[in-house]
Amino acid sequence: MKILYAGQLSPNDSALYRLWALERLGHTVVRLDARGYEPASALLRKVQHRVQAGPWVSRLNRDVLALAERERTQMGGLQVFWADKLLGLRPATVRALRGTGVATVSYMIDNAFGPRRDPGWRLYKRCLPEFDLHVVQRDSNVAQYRARGAREVLKVQTAFEETLHFPPPAGWSDADRDRGVSFIGTPYEQRAQFLAALWREGGLPVVVSGGGGWERKLDAEAAAAIYTGEELYGAAYREAIWRSKINLSFLTHSNEDEFAHKSFEIAACGGFLLAERSPGHLERFVEDEEAVFFSDYAECVAKLRRYLPDEAARARIAAAGRARAVRSGYGNDAQVGKIVERVAELAMTTLRG
Repeated sequence: MKILYAGQLSPNDSALYRLWALERLGHTVVRLDARGYEPASALLRKVQHRVQAGPWVSRLNRDVLALAERERTQMGGLQVFWADKLLGLRPATVRALRGTGVATVSYMIDNAFGPRRDPGWRLYKRCLPEFDLHVVQRDSNVAQYRARGAREVLKVQTAFEETLHFPPPAGWSDADRDRGVSFIGTPYEQRAQFLAALWREGGLPVVVSGGGGWERKLDAEAAAAIYTGEELYGAAYREAIWRSKINLSFLTHSNEDEFAHKSFEIAACGGFLLAERSPGHLERFVEDEEAVFFSDYAECVAKLRRYLPDEAARARIAAAGRARAVRSGYGNDAQVGKIVERVAELAMTTLRG
């Protein structure tokens, strides 16, 4: 299929990784990078994100339609329009695409109806009845989208990227690991307090990396002791997982997450995964065999003290977690493949109609 794919396509965005998976699966992908439709001013970017209006939004919609028309009239045509967390589309744009016989799919990694009440969803919610297919990450979203007129909703899970998330070289051991209890990510909810307590009260060798304001969330003493002061992407992110004895993974409760994207990446990288216990995690990893889980601070401390000195147990569980992630299709190729299979059916139905 030929797919017009629109989203944030920086090297550090998972939207780009899904695009790569489509190409690996043999599809022709025409790119539209949504980063080119933002004001230069940081203040204006915030305003535009909140209201989803203005000349940049208008230009985005015009360019989507123009690019779709160009590709549709070329040899082979255009079968699919794929919007990956694209908040600036107008309902009329999606209707126009569908009117030309193009199947339309919207992939959303975040939660438009979560208790966090993030801004920016105005146009997106108005487009819910317009797309042929919505792809979401949560059971709650399936019901919410259908209640608001969505034609079809498919739940998949977040996934690791095969070209980035893979195990370390043979022979890797604790001699190569300079991060003890490691967290790489953002300071959502109570993570800063939790991690500071692990270090201060638990006496554990905590190392934190990531953006999002850790300097503001951690007290000065904890920030100086445990925060590396950097965001990690790509190879640096993978290698930090390799260099960690234990990799922590938290749920984002304010986003109603059932599992953490990070958990699949850690497992795929051959890292030892200690994740917050949830039905979603328990469905995807066998506890204490493929990953280890905790429900509260006390259990987390106990698990850390149990496994930090036991390299053999960590290596065994990490290897089993990596094998499970590959075997059960937790990578982009398998997850995107599920979407493509359904989109292909929709495209055929659209063409027949």
